[in-house]
Amino acid sequence: MSNSHCQGGSRYEGAIRNSGAEQGQGYAPGLIVPAMELRFRHPRLLLVRPMAKAPKSKKVAPTPAVARKAAAPAKVVNPLYEKRNKTFGLGGAPPPKTDLHRFVKWPKYVRLQRQKRVLSMRLKVPPLINQFVTKSLDKNQAQTVFKLLMKYRPEDKKEKRDRLKTEAEARVAGKEADKKKPIVVKYGINHITNLVESGKAQMVIIAHDVDPLELVGKARLGAVVHKKTATALALTSVKNDQRELSKIVDTFKAQYNDGPRINWGGHILGPKSQVKTKQRERAVAKELAQRVGI
Repeated sequence: MSNSHCQGGSRYEGAIRNSGAEQGQGYAPGLIVPAMELRFRHPRLLLVRPMAKAPKSKKVAPTPAVARKAAAPAKVVNPLYEKRNKTFGLGGAPPPKTDLHRFVKWPKYVRLQRQKRVLSMRLKVPPLINQFVTKSLDKNQAQTVFKLLMKYRPEDKKEKRDRLKTEAEARVAGKEADKKKPIVVKYGINHITNLVESGKAQMVIIAHDVDPLELVGKARLGAVVHKKTATALALTSVKNDQRELSKIVDTFKAQYNDGPRINWGGHILGPKSQVKTKQRERAVAKELAQRVGI
């Protein structure tokens, strides 16, 4: 072979022919030597052959029929029911129901309600307002208070009409009508404020569901005075229930006026903020522990 074909001798092996000329060069007959060494001494007598291929893997004999597992019995299929695979593409079966809550574009008033609720949880609530949430009356106390208030409900439209009719009939007959001021429950935020400032109110009942915070009141108090809602109710005096009123007032003084100091409310952080706060607290505690150890 020519010298130009021997430049890639690093991938092949060379051999020398069994002739006397080659034997005189110091190589034994039939000796295999690297091609890089032979291309300078015997460029024309070099025989190049490819390297031997790796032997192929042997095929494993199949498992005999005796050692094979018994086939499972065929499942009985009812010919009346045809198995149909569901296709969820266009015109196929409807897709399975999933929770699409996060993909719904809710109305604006719903978003505002949720944002307001989250914001009210995040903000700090002053103690005077926090008491309406944390220290409201229990069921038994509420029943006692409303039982007393219902005895002194103000007159409704029908009762007022009957009273005015009786006064008119008395005037026609030449008699003097009885205009004694009745003892009833007082309502209205401005009216009750004046009664409290003047010291005439003996007991004030304020609703706990406040919206906005400046006006405190809702429907249950309004039912006492024949209104949809009432901000607050007050009693200035009673007829024959002074003992019951004094007992309720003493209970409320011990619970609200003279009770333990009310703490701030609200400031409930979200899950992510809570995790970050805990991590910060652990880092501070670790640093303090290292300082003490030093």
